[in-house]
Amino acid sequence: MERVDPTLSKLRRLIARQEADSRVPPERTLALELGVGRRSLRRALDVLEQEGQISRHQGRGTFVSRQRNGENGSGRNGGGLAAVAVAAERVSLGALADAAVTGAFDGILDHTNPLEVIEVRLAIEPVMARLAAFRASQTEINRLQILVEETRSASDTISYQEADSRFHRTIAEIARNTLFLAIYDTLQSSRRDSGWQRLGENANCYKRQAVYADFHRDIAAAIAARQGDRAQELMQQHLSDVQRYIFQHAFPAGSAQQ
Repeated sequence: MERVDPTLSKLRRLIARQEADSRVPPERTLALELGVGRRSLRRALDVLEQEGQISRHQGRGTFVSRQRNGENGSGRNGGGLAAVAVAAERVSLGALADAAVTGAFDGILDHTNPLEVIEVRLAIEPVMARLAAFRASQTEINRLQILVEETRSASDTISYQEADSRFHRTIAEIARNTLFLAIYDTLQSSRRDSGWQRLGENANCYKRQAVYADFHRDIAAAIAARQGDRAQELMQQHLSDVQRYIFQHAFPAGSAQQ
């Protein structure tokens, strides 16, 4: 039987009762209201954000998305039954991953930092890109190509970071490995702490938007062509570039010590 994360279930019910564009209560308030821990709450919020149920804006707060499931205003079937099936699989896998990671990393994220996070991303994301090349459906390939353009056309730091996050998590989903996805979501949760925010002010990847959009384009093309080794190599190059950029801004006077 599929395990369901109780924090995610509680949060889904709360969001379902709110109006579109309404503000979601702060994390501290939510944790008290739902009777859950802050760590599991952040992971649940990450899942809902990736599903498009909520949107998070630095300095403004979290809001219920206007285009939630069944509220896109189009009145059409959208991508049809195939798209519905892919979406259902994505939600199911996300729920499994969230359940798998709940409690497993509590306390660890309090003692990590952006450099450690990118090291782990380098260890798992190239492999996930390789798996995605063999497991992606055509619908998922199409979605990746759309996300490439969203990354390229982002007009500010926040929209770029959101598009970048969606691109990388979609690859994690397409890889169809619950443990990889759970680890990835945990890493994403850690990026919301104050250390990441301080680093982001000086070294946010929006400054290299064109370079990283090209990487995304090439990675998506390799996945579409079922070139697993190529997708893995490109993701390795992409994240290595991100790692160098983060290191240079974290330690501007000693980047040569890497």
